[in-house]
Amino acid sequence: MEQRTYNQYCATARTLDLVGERWTLLLVRELLTGPKRFGDLQHSLRGLGTGLLAARMKHLEREGLVRKVTLPPPARTPAYALTQAGEELGPVVLAMARWGLKWAMGEPLEQETFHPGWGVLGLRACFDAEAAAGLHALYEFRVGEEIFHARIDDGAIETVHGPAQHPDVVITIGDEVFRDLVASRSTLAEALGDGTASASGDQEALRRLHQLFRLPHPQSRSAAPAPAE
Repeated sequence: MEQRTYNQYCATARTLDLVGERWTLLLVRELLTGPKRFGDLQHSLRGLGTGLLAARMKHLEREGLVRKVTLPPPARTPAYALTQAGEELGPVVLAMARWGLKWAMGEPLEQETFHPGWGVLGLRACFDAEAAAGLHALYEFRVGEEIFHARIDDGAIETVHGPAQHPDVVITIGDEVFRDLVASRSTLAEALGDGTASASGDQEALRRLHQLFRLPHPQSRSAAPAPAE
């Protein structure tokens, strides 16, 4: 597959030459939460055919954004991981997520897939570092069949797939209710209040949780005036 290029000696154009093709940044998004097997990527990106996925991974590997690794025991299976250059695309992907939550999300469409595991990066995108000052807590989220956790360390956050060891707070919530939170149709406090979500653990850490993640208020692109000069 021939790589398309803008043929511009410009940093933005050169970057888009590398990651501007369809599916490429979504593959980076998936790998930002840790190494993934080929099958894991297929499962998360429904609609991306096997041949195109293989071509995209070869491209990313050839361009030094992805490398092949072997998962540790007990898996011991081949997988893909980001290189340093790939990892440094993280802020770009998170900035796009924040922009999308404000300007692009709207109501979920019937044909759109939704994976609660995408919340691993979503937590980082919505994290309020100032609200987390002085807080040291470990939160585990059980969303449907997905489990992931967030470690807060005095204004810094680390989010990881899988259960936490000795979490301070455990939040349990269904897939559809979690999607409603992402779509700003509900809040965690409302879900806890009406029983569609539950929480257990340290009450002070739970109280702080409500302040740590701030979804931007959705806005209409067509109705947004340009800022005054």
